[in-house]
Amino acid sequence: MIRPATPADIPAIHTLIRELADYEKALAEAKATEEQLHEALFGHRPAAYAHVATDSTDTVVGYAIWFLNFSTWRGVHGIYLEDLYVRPTARGDGHGKALLTELARICVEHGYQRLEWSVLNWNTPAIDFYESLGARPQDEWTVYRLTDQALTKAAGTT
Repeated sequence: MIRPATPADIPAIHTLIRELADYEKALAEAKATEEQLHEALFGHRPAAYAHVATDSTDTVVGYAIWFLNFSTWRGVHGIYLEDLYVRPTARGDGHGKALLTELARICVEHGYQRLEWSVLNWNTPAIDFYESLGARPQDEWTVYRLTDQALTKAAGTT
């Protein structure tokens, strides 16, 4: 079952985020707290949205965190999928596909024209899964990122 996340889901989502970070060999970079997640998803000015996948016992086994982006070329919003994760023990049961289907449904319902995300180049199981759904890599673009000291330096605050 797929449903919008609730504040009560924050501990489970936080645990799953850490599992994903560990799988992606970047656990030390996963610094978000439950409080930060609650504020981002349910605070005064939510910056992101989340859906969860639950099993037959209503246990959260997966999640998708996403936010709206905007295409200047198309003139409309889209969805950027920040995270999609399903516990290894629950994979193969359709949860990942159901989460993506729900986000695609939201796009169509609201007139959004893109559903986008990034995937690590080495994550062939995820790449194969996404491509089986019809997703195609946008290999003409390279993602850039400023964080930590480089971000502070770019802001002129060092």
